[in-house]
Amino acid sequence: MEFTPIPRVKICCISTVEEARLAVKYGAAAVGLVGPMPSGPGIIPDERIREIAAAVPPPVATFLLTSEVEPVRIIEHYRRTRTNTIQLVDRLAPGAHQAIRAELPGVKLVQVIHVQDEGAIAEALEAAAHVDALLLDSGNPNLAVKELGGTGRIHNWEISAAIRRQVALPIFLAGGLTPENVGQAIATVGPFGVDVCSGVRNQGKLDLGRLKRFFAAVRSE
Repeated sequence: MEFTPIPRVKICCISTVEEARLAVKYGAAAVGLVGPMPSGPGIIPDERIREIAAAVPPPVATFLLTSEVEPVRIIEHYRRTRTNTIQLVDRLAPGAHQAIRAELPGVKLVQVIHVQDEGAIAEALEAAAHVDALLLDSGNPNLAVKELGGTGRIHNWEISAAIRRQVALPIFLAGGLTPENVGQAIATVGPFGVDVCSGVRNQGKLDLGRLKRFFAAVRSE
């Protein structure tokens, strides 16, 4: 019988040190810290991102969500926050990932792919050559006001499953996950990790009951 590891859980939109500690207490392998965005929830100042990142114990990963697309600005954003991982929520120009790596060789890079249609497969395969992991989300970077995460919408998990089968990198699945649907999402996609923001919150704050139910649902798979 094949062993299927329990997916890691990333709790995103963390806004305080207390929220980070609560997420870690219940089993978060990573926390997401949201920098300036054109839209979406969870945005906090860079100074607070740095404070929270410094308070999170190893080996928990701290993800800086940055909407910057120019390497120099991404590097500057990282240096203001000092997380151990950068989550790139928008598309980057060719060569940008390599430029970031050259300046920040010890920092992990996670590229977000917004799964709108089957074109996401080719985008994922191209990005996979330059990063440490992919995160499959449900935004729309083509709108006048870009949606780069935190939409609360699910996408076509069959497309995400196709990406997971073709990419030899860790895959995080995001987009509208809740305690009620995360089990089905894991069964369909088989991700390395799952990423949740609104699905464990009530009026923007971490909800202990929903947090516990989310972890229970992940571990039951």
